[in-house]
Amino acid sequence: MRVLAIGSSSTEGIGASSPAFSYPVQLQADLARMWKGAVTVENAGKGGETIFETVGRLETILRADRPDLVIWQVGTNDAVKGGDEARFSALLRQGIDTAQALGVEMLLVDQQYYPTIRDIGRYERFVDLVNAMATVEQVPVFSRYKLMKAWGERSPDTLTSMLSSDGFHMGDRGYDCMARLIADGVQLMAAKKDADPNPTVTTAARR
Repeated sequence: MRVLAIGSSSTEGIGASSPAFSYPVQLQADLARMWKGAVTVENAGKGGETIFETVGRLETILRADRPDLVIWQVGTNDAVKGGDEARFSALLRQGIDTAQALGVEMLLVDQQYYPTIRDIGRYERFVDLVNAMATVEQVPVFSRYKLMKAWGERSPDTLTSMLSSDGFHMGDRGYDCMARLIADGVQLMAAKKDADPNPTVTTAARR
């Protein structure tokens, strides 16, 4: 199985103590253990990108070499920088449609939660845009925002332990947890695909 992990700094692994602790590297190990077979997860993360930049790279990669699955971590920089919401939705749809037209499965990963979000209303509108488009386009979503927010509500210390020293990016522990939960979500996607080759909307690993 070949997986393309694409997105910005959370995919690249900023905040991890080394590239070996990025979530794509850990996801590859988790899936290989789970399926007892050869799994390759390509890390195509590029820190600082907005959706406009990422969707161009995504389309180029997909047309050159189709993976079995794309995991697209999307929207944090757009929410932080206050991008245009309608344009964000249009580009998100464009990327999903490209993958679907090529017969490539996709899993979206929505924005991270962190304690110092400046404009929570605007930020959560972008989170909602990801989930709304996932529903329209019938693709699963790993809700990282809900997961991390729940950590913070449970205990601020729990959330802090998942973050790097910058208080924004995940650290080793957070990426490890993210990888394990995404692996569970990918396994759920595969099981549903086997049970129903033409599935309706699925939400993966909403925890």
